[in-house]
Amino acid sequence: MGFFKRVGNEIVFVRAALRSLKKLKEIRADTSRTYSDIIEDLARTKPNNVAIYFEDRKVTYREYNAEANKYARWLQEQGLGRGDVVALMMENRPEYLIAWLGIVKAGATAALINTNLTKGPLAHCLNISNANHLILGAELAENYSTAADQLERPMAVWSTGGQMQGAHDLDNALAQLSGDPLPADIRKDVTQDDDALFIYTSGTTGNPKAAKIPHVRLNSMMGAFAAGTNATEKDRMYCVLPLYHSAGGVCAVGSTLTVGGSVILRRKFSATHFWDDAHKYKATLFQYIGELCRYLLNTEKHPKERKHKIRLAVGNGLRPEIWKPFQDRFKIPRVLEFYGATEGNVALMNFDGSPGAIGRIPSWAKAKFNVEIVKFDIENEQPVRGPDGFCIKAEFGEAGEALGKITDDPEQPTGRFDGYAKKEETEKKILRDVFEKGDAWFRTGDLLRQDKLGYFYFVDRIGDTFRWKGENVATSEVAEAISVFPGVKEANVYGVHVPGADGRAGMASIVAENGSLDLDRFRLQMQKELPDYAVPVFLRIQPEIEITGTFKHRKVELVKEGFDPSVIPEPIYFNCPVQKKYVPVDQHLYGKICAGEFRL
Repeated sequence: MGFFKRVGNEIVFVRAALRSLKKLKEIRADTSRTYSDIIEDLARTKPNNVAIYFEDRKVTYREYNAEANKYARWLQEQGLGRGDVVALMMENRPEYLIAWLGIVKAGATAALINTNLTKGPLAHCLNISNANHLILGAELAENYSTAADQLERPMAVWSTGGQMQGAHDLDNALAQLSGDPLPADIRKDVTQDDDALFIYTSGTTGNPKAAKIPHVRLNSMMGAFAAGTNATEKDRMYCVLPLYHSAGGVCAVGSTLTVGGSVILRRKFSATHFWDDAHKYKATLFQYIGELCRYLLNTEKHPKERKHKIRLAVGNGLRPEIWKPFQDRFKIPRVLEFYGATEGNVALMNFDGSPGAIGRIPSWAKAKFNVEIVKFDIENEQPVRGPDGFCIKAEFGEAGEALGKITDDPEQPTGRFDGYAKKEETEKKILRDVFEKGDAWFRTGDLLRQDKLGYFYFVDRIGDTFRWKGENVATSEVAEAISVFPGVKEANVYGVHVPGADGRAGMASIVAENGSLDLDRFRLQMQKELPDYAVPVFLRIQPEIEITGTFKHRKVELVKEGFDPSVIPEPIYFNCPVQKKYVPVDQHLYGKICAGEFRL
């Protein structure tokens, strides 16, 4: 990196980091101010600013606040307030944001339920919420019906957007209520330490957990993104992410809704309609996650893909190999990549847009942040401890687990860890006696590395990285190498068990443009780009890759199915050490591999 570019990046970092830290300290200083107060202020000072665009609707701040007041009065009629939980399950639309604002206005907590859930996982989320009332979008009535008989307690269901059998008509109940300002004492006992939301983890490796989002965390997340994006009331954030998750429902909407700007909602992400929407609503910001940017790159050229007003894309999971192609093709001036988890206390932002980095903490700013990377034992999935029993900090460039020191120090405003609704789940994420007796650190569950300039890079999720031939294989790095091969649209990499072999063999599930790949060229390319131990042993060609509601690849089922052709309908290939090529796996070859007839 050239001298002048380094200086420029340093200036960008200083300005943005100081702006964000200042905002977070202001939030921590006022213990009584909540998001409800912010919206009530904006309804008074900027009543005609458009808060929400949705399809052909516009909702002003005056209307947003007034409609939420009706929800708050409805909660009071049900005898609900501080300490109570109301579950909310609804597709993206203005009523979603109005509903949870109304819930927190009354001092209660909104449990945001994943709209993709059914049966046991849905019942689990409703059960652990401790909610006795559910606000249900009528479009999700069928989902709810699959879980109703597994609930641990009776739940009053209130339908909106249509009537459903066995449910109360919430729209009719709200129509009878006033949207006038609420009594001044409605939240008199509520502080920033009270829970505003429960947001559930994605549950890619088990049942989801309900992360506690107290008001201070809610305000901090929203404030940090408003400061990081330098949002003003003239900005319009295009949000295609689900509102039940923190990326879409807190960070994206909070960027603009805390400063008098607008949020543009869409029910679900659509790559084909993305640029039409961005152009129609004059979006200036949009939030991405996971593979969303790759999906856009894989679409045909759109006449409006460069005729937009977007000044900044903010999000996480933009892979290094598509970073510049994405910016160049769609004429995106700036990318603000960040790293963080809904419940976590490690927060990083790549303010200067250095491609591939997820954030930066230069050495001179280290005291302001609570992040360390420690050496990690892949096989035992635990940080390495030295002879003195304490963890060992990773070297520059070395992958290790990222930890966040748990502290309630206003000078390190990202240090809080509020945990989950279930205390035992909270304790599992805490690592104690890390660098000294009595300290406590949040385990991110992610392997990161940091370079000498302070930039952080994502390596892999713990549990995804696996051992093969005595070496650690980072699935994300293999996926990057595969993804740039011509004809590959998506790649999901994981390790599978082979009888008699030590470790796990690499396997890649690939979505190809025409359903097939030039396997000989692919093998040569992988041998060129990857060390021998990281070249996939098995390939699986799939029509599509299953993802979570937040565009994360699912791996659990793929790992279970392994490379067994009797349970996998799609083509499977084996990197045969004898023929020196990828060959189709049938039941006969599968038996030979399992019998140890090949030296892997």
